[in-house]
Amino acid sequence: MSRIGKRPIPIPAKVTLTLDGQKVTVKGPKGELSRVLPNEVILSLEGDTLIVKRRDESLVARQRHGLCRTLVANMVDGVSQGFERRLEIQGVGYRAQVQGKNLILNVGYSKPVEMVPQKVAA
Repeated sequence: MSRIGKRPIPIPAKVTLTLDGQKVTVKGPKGELSRVLPNEVILSLEGDTLIVKRRDESLVARQRHGLCRTLVANMVDGVSQGFERRLEIQGVGYRAQVQGKNLILNVGYSKPVEMVPQKVAA
């Protein structure tokens, strides 16, 4: 069995998860997400945890077992906590600072590298 796929997905108190066949809908304080999962996986809601199982031991079912569990877990995290970006700088002499919404990195180039946030089209 997949090590990732056999882990149960805890559902937080503010999140509601509904199953309609292979369609999973997750609603939370940050929004709503839905996805239709392939037929090779079986979803079962047991209390406040979701269990993802595979129908058989075929190659496709084994491949999609961990993938589907991760997709649903990311949906639950997305509607409860939202998206977050983290940057970890390792090494000596590197520096990062924030000016307004811009990130300025001094990472060994002759000039600082400036990261300007981009607008994402919906």
